[in-house]
Amino acid sequence: MSYSIFLLRFVDREVVPLDTERFRQVTEGYVVAGSMEDGFSQLCAEDGGEADLYHGFHGESGMPCVTATHFAKGAMLGVLSRLAAALGASIVPQDGDALIFHEKERRHLPAELQGNAVVIVPTADALQAAFDAR
Repeated sequence: MSYSIFLLRFVDREVVPLDTERFRQVTEGYVVAGSMEDGFSQLCAEDGGEADLYHGFHGESGMPCVTATHFAKGAMLGVLSRLAAALGASIVPQDGDALIFHEKERRHLPAELQGNAVVIVPTADALQAAFDAR
């Protein structure tokens, strides 16, 4: 079984599309398989850590969500953190509280995520610490 995290961008408590061009810019140096058009990309970080990303693509309306599974600790957590920050997205683990990068983002989260959201910096260490604190 794999663990999943979701990169979701919220505005006024609603999910809004993610910027596909920013997604390409951040991930292009890490993609080893798949593509935007496939809706799947396998990434490999500089330390060899991998992640599988599922990203529906809906033309000009962007991507509703990026789901990361089978991701390694280490440098890949940094890649995922930087990707979320570049997309203006929150990281929402499958079983936990939202992770945000600025306190001002809390007001945009759905009510059920606002109270327990945790502010982190977009680094591998901060994301790992947030997972370890669960």
